[in-house]
Amino acid sequence: MRNTGFMSGLYVLSEWMMRFSVINVLWLFFNLPIVFIVVSIMFVERISNIFLLLPPLIVFMPLLFFPATTAMFASVRDWIMDKDDKGLIKSYWRYYKENYKKSLFGGMILTVLWFVWGVDYYYFSQENIILMFSFVIMGALLYVYTMNFFSVTVHYEMRLGAILKNSLLITLGSPILFFTVLLMNGIILLTSFNTVQFLIPFFTWSLLAFVSFSAFYRLYIKITSK
Repeated sequence: MRNTGFMSGLYVLSEWMMRFSVINVLWLFFNLPIVFIVVSIMFVERISNIFLLLPPLIVFMPLLFFPATTAMFASVRDWIMDKDDKGLIKSYWRYYKENYKKSLFGGMILTVLWFVWGVDYYYFSQENIILMFSFVIMGALLYVYTMNFFSVTVHYEMRLGAILKNSLLITLGSPILFFTVLLMNGIILLTSFNTVQFLIPFFTWSLLAFVSFSAFYRLYIKITSK
């Protein structure tokens, strides 16, 4: 019995590890141009070179990053809701195509918001510490809003305007969800980049989607149960 229980637990663990790793690798594959640009930015020696790399990055974000991430969230949603999947790759590709248009246009809006935030942070946060903390708080809000955008997109059949509106209401109206998403994502990112870099190509991004949608889904269940 102990042996059977151990083997059963090992099988479940290996199955979940496979799920996370496959979706993570798929997500990276669909974002290869963005990965190349980001890595290039990390190793540039002159600021002027960064400005040359920013335009293609801004273009690729709504075209590649947002549809790929929406497909990842949709895949994770199936696991959390215990839905039968018809193959990880096939499901991911189906969700990618189904949500592409909404992800593209939503991604355009969010990319503009992130670009404005980044420019403002770069130019104004160096002037005084109050401005710096203000932009850090705005960045945290925008980050959680972006994660909630993905969760709402894959969980509800809504028009883009309703998705953007409800994502904002959830972000501002649920402090527990906000801090849960921010804290868990922060722990995963800090651990991945500072301690266990092995997680980055195989687990980091799918784990971010998993904890973010899990927190969102708990809120959804709490609201619907009332």
